[in-house]
Amino acid sequence: MPSPRGGLRHSLHLAGGLLALALSATLWLGTAARAQETQIIYPGSMTVTGFSGTVIPNFDEGLPPGVDPVDETFIDTTRATLRVFDVSALGGPASGQLVYTPPPFEVTAEQIGQVFAVTYDDGVRDGVPSGIPNLYAGASSLHGIRIVTPDEDSDGRPERQRRGTAGAVFMDGQFGTENGGGPGTIWKIDGVTGAISRFADIDTNSGPGIGDVSFDSNHREFFASDLDTGLIHRLEANGTLIDTFDHGVAGRPAHGLAPVADDGAVMDIQGAAFDSEDPDTWGYTQDERRVWAVAYHGGRVYYSVGEKAEIWSVGIARDGSFADDPRWELAVKADKDYAVTDIAFDVKGFMYLAQRGPVENRYDYSQFADSGKGEAIRYWRENPDDPATESEWVEEPQEYPVGFPQGNRQSAGGLDLQYGYDADGNLDTGVCTDTLVNTGDKLRDNPTLADQLAAGGPLAVHGVQITPTPLVKPANVPPFGSWFVDFDGYFEDPEVEGHVGDVEVWHPCEGRAGYYEEIPGGYLPPFYPPDFPPPGDLPPCIDVEDVQFYCTPRGLQADLYLHDHAGFGGDSIKAQSRTPGVGVTSPQSHAPGKPYTIDITGHYPGDTVDVGLCFYRQSDKDKGGYYPCCKMTLPLRTPAVSCER
Repeated sequence: MPSPRGGLRHSLHLAGGLLALALSATLWLGTAARAQETQIIYPGSMTVTGFSGTVIPNFDEGLPPGVDPVDETFIDTTRATLRVFDVSALGGPASGQLVYTPPPFEVTAEQIGQVFAVTYDDGVRDGVPSGIPNLYAGASSLHGIRIVTPDEDSDGRPERQRRGTAGAVFMDGQFGTENGGGPGTIWKIDGVTGAISRFADIDTNSGPGIGDVSFDSNHREFFASDLDTGLIHRLEANGTLIDTFDHGVAGRPAHGLAPVADDGAVMDIQGAAFDSEDPDTWGYTQDERRVWAVAYHGGRVYYSVGEKAEIWSVGIARDGSFADDPRWELAVKADKDYAVTDIAFDVKGFMYLAQRGPVENRYDYSQFADSGKGEAIRYWRENPDDPATESEWVEEPQEYPVGFPQGNRQSAGGLDLQYGYDADGNLDTGVCTDTLVNTGDKLRDNPTLADQLAAGGPLAVHGVQITPTPLVKPANVPPFGSWFVDFDGYFEDPEVEGHVGDVEVWHPCEGRAGYYEEIPGGYLPPFYPPDFPPPGDLPPCIDVEDVQFYCTPRGLQADLYLHDHAGFGGDSIKAQSRTPGVGVTSPQSHAPGKPYTIDITGHYPGDTVDVGLCFYRQSDKDKGGYYPCCKMTLPLRTPAVSCER
């Protein structure tokens, strides 16, 4: 806890900068109003969330003697908690410099309160693709919890409270209560007009807020993690809550772990147990079931659990519902056991993870997270899978240097992929997901490098680092191969931590599919060859329930969902192309409960490829000699999109 003197300096410092901040906010808001007449989101637009800042109301009138200015400092509801940046032109090659962008579109704390998670939809309006998505933001406690009681000393300001007490309410600007919001609110910002509305309310959330939000464009639905209950909520495209997935109860047993139900703890700001500086009193669900990040990808929802982070996933069925197939993916290998608060995937099959330090809430607003040790890392699948390792993902991730301070681990918990940039720092929308953007604190603050950094702008940058994806450690240490964007354009606060939140980029990949993103294709009814049925007079033993197509680094992948309706007991397939010039291969092994996977090469997008399948029991094959095999030919209508990069 900082000393009272330190808190005093911080509070006065913020108040002293109000004139400049107000001028800056006026200029930005004027631009935002003009942007609303057309649209606010374009390909490459970068949305960032963060704390809106503080103000001492009527500070010019002075404070009575003996009054601590910190007690009279409140959330500044007129400043932004969400900004949409134009980062299409970074002004030159990366050299570790601060980039000055055009004034961003802003949404203020008065409108939506403090938010962390953001996502986009697909831009479909009234059933018609528009190419302009809407933006969604989830209420958050990750930028602190502030409570007040009514004004008692007639100074025109409510009374700040550290502990729960009768009559306490959330401070204005905390959850957008002025617009009817609360800790379970997900806000919608129209991508064309900038209009703001309440999209959904998770009424069971008492204060911890929303961990993350993700959009599934295949089924046009959303997923939101709830830090109060640990549930992942599934919502329709109009915001209606459909159902939930409970990792603690339904997920953990799939990996041999005991189920953990929610303990029912809630945030009670009127109860004596609530302490605004102790997150353990805020009603978070237990760590073992606390879901932070969620990301829909390749027919599954990937999610992170706990401070000692693990990554899990659960399938999404054809009707959009949660499948009964939760799967442990990996235990995160990082120096510190910090929560993973964001997950992203690129078109090459890499999975990117961002850590955020433990939740803090200093009374003087200086610190919301223990920063300086959070990592940004990426994993990729083993190819082929190593049966000696528990996970299908590589054991050791690659790490990105984040910020210039010692250790280069300044992650604030948000990341996403961006298009590529050319040598002059101009956005190249023809190159998909070749750049990593990630949030961080004190990104350019390193006294030993101050002389080198001085030419690139201010040092106290809390915002976003922009880095080409190949630059993993030891490359780019220190990160002079990156660009930097400040969240609020205010550079006089080097001591704050955790004031920046999430970042998301609108980066539709025109003309080809992303790797591991489901792409539209189909299949025709199968037919059986002349030598069917096999000896033993077995009846037709398999039906095709579904086929899903994905792009992978090897090319087109088809996941076959087969049903052994006759009880033949098959557990393996052999696949062979029946279309000249086309290659079809299948893995040597098949995991129970998963679809059968085949790779297709040499075809033209949109072609129908005949695939011959032999469905058999591995135990029969292992005996040697003849073994029964149910045969069929499956005509696959391949997607009309090339997987070539």
